[in-house]
Amino acid sequence: MWRIGLTGGIGSGKSTVAAMLSARGAALIDADAISRSLTAPNGLAMAEVAKAFGPQMVNAQGAMDRQAMRQHVFQNPEAKQRLEAIIHPWVQRLTQEQAQMALQQGMRVLLFDVPLLVESGARWRGQVDQVVVVDCDGPTQVQRVMARSGLAAAEIEGIMAQQASRAQRLACADAVVFNQGLSLLELEDQVTHLAADFGL
Repeated sequence: MWRIGLTGGIGSGKSTVAAMLSARGAALIDADAISRSLTAPNGLAMAEVAKAFGPQMVNAQGAMDRQAMRQHVFQNPEAKQRLEAIIHPWVQRLTQEQAQMALQQGMRVLLFDVPLLVESGARWRGQVDQVVVVDCDGPTQVQRVMARSGLAAAEIEGIMAQQASRAQRLACADAVVFNQGLSLLELEDQVTHLAADFGL
């Protein structure tokens, strides 16, 4: 059985690679999707977020106001740690629950999609057998995120600055999917070779 940690910077194409590996039979456990669900309307972490940060961080639908929180965290670095102290234990618990369910269903490859795997240090590294990094250069990341989200380049660069550097991610990698200047078919080809290493 394999426990694979999949990571990559914003705009790297990590989600595309995750979907390709999932289509080949890996059980996808998406830490980012779990994290987003926690702060969605009626999310499991919303009561704690509202208590810690006040009602101004909750939008009309009862979800966390992401834009307001992003600004608040940018201006108050300690707020990021307070938010993570609420979110991370929930993410940990729910990823473990999903992993157990996948194992009970007979899945042999668990794929943990963790955007901040490198930033979390030993907390995630100790839970996976291999770390796969989806890699591309910074200008490519900015270009892709601008195209899909409409965020300004400076805002994207600000997000990137809060993530691990490209060099830090590559230093943690057991395997690298280099996703730059490729067609989807060429990316599929890389993923096919990677999947074969894990018996997929």
